[in-house]
Amino acid sequence: MALGQKHTIAKVAVVWSAVVLSAVGISSGQENSLTFFGWSDQHIQTDGNGDHLISAIDAMNSLAGKAYPEPIGGVVAKPGFVFGCGDITEWPTVAAKNTYEQLITKRLKFPSYDIAGNHDIGGLSPSDTVLNWLIQRHGSLRYSFEKSGVVFVALFSEYDETLNSPAQPISKAALDYLRKTLAKIPKDKPVVVATHLCFDAITNRDEFVDAFGDANVILVLGGHYHKAVVSQYRGINFVQLPSPEPKSAGEFTVLRITETRLAAIPFNYRDNRWATEKPKLLDVPVKGPAKTLPEEQSARSTQ
Repeated sequence: MALGQKHTIAKVAVVWSAVVLSAVGISSGQENSLTFFGWSDQHIQTDGNGDHLISAIDAMNSLAGKAYPEPIGGVVAKPGFVFGCGDITEWPTVAAKNTYEQLITKRLKFPSYDIAGNHDIGGLSPSDTVLNWLIQRHGSLRYSFEKSGVVFVALFSEYDETLNSPAQPISKAALDYLRKTLAKIPKDKPVVVATHLCFDAITNRDEFVDAFGDANVILVLGGHYHKAVVSQYRGINFVQLPSPEPKSAGEFTVLRITETRLAAIPFNYRDNRWATEKPKLLDVPVKGPAKTLPEEQSARSTQ
């Protein structure tokens, strides 16, 4: 083969590789990207029946490579993890906890992070079954972790049954933890805060947002009200994650964070289509994770 032909083939290979990497959200030192899936309120029954979760999990397992709708563009990358915003159980029985554990460790192909919701506490008949399991899995009911340059704060908030209302304040203990945690994070580092209560259910929104201080909080995840909704308040993006329970729309949310943008769009796994309703969709500029070179990404993955 002539030298010129070799150079031409090599150039084509490089260009094609760049196109493929760009399509799946991987960069060659030009943009960092993180994709993850979000859901909430799985409500596994007290007898351990969680069959309604299976179709959602199977859709999560197979969604990578599917084209996003315009104008988001590109295709869904392999998710780094799946995040659940609580109410794993209808009531925290051992059978319900065991079913969820089996589904997320045996059937789901990706790591799973969860926080407790009010049902997981046990309501007027408290139980520590799910709480102890979450502590065993994550080290604490409130915890944080970092993925691809984004810090996630899993913010468990105590629920006051005496209020007799689904609308609740974020608890003092949760706010104290949030302030202390955010104070330790570099100010330019993007942060996602996740709690069970959704925007519409939080009664002390200003106190909650004030607790962010000058941290770069680009997103707040919530659940509780079973359907996908996007809200913005005081410059903060709130994404309410949908439920897979049988009466729901049958969605989970796909979230993509790049250096410059945040996108959240529900995928309807029952109808095999992207959601199109504007109140469910988010695609906004953010100060996301900093650029990293491939060598840096490899070093991080081995730590």
